[in-house]
Amino acid sequence: MSTDLPPVILNEAQNRFEVIVEGYTAYEVFERFPGGIAYLHTVVPKELGGRGVGSALVKHILDYAVSQNLKVRPDCSFVKAYIDKHPEYQAISLAHSAR
Repeated sequence: MSTDLPPVILNEAQNRFEVIVEGYTAYEVFERFPGGIAYLHTVVPKELGGRGVGSALVKHILDYAVSQNLKVRPDCSFVKAYIDKHPEYQAISLAHSAR
């Protein structure tokens, strides 16, 4: 399982973070709210499944939230499950311990 991804692109026009791997685009749809960001839906094409692309993308978007001092609302079950397994992100998650 390789997580060496090409750069993740912040596409503000489409409200999503994108990464293109072997011609396929995986992405996370988001919306901003005052002081935070909601992660709504993770899409990983089946051709990229099982290779850690989704997890690497979610790590990137959570690191982005940390770097921007944003609270995270993990509306996407994949993002919430990732935070469940990575306690270092629970302090910024509104579904966990963040206030």
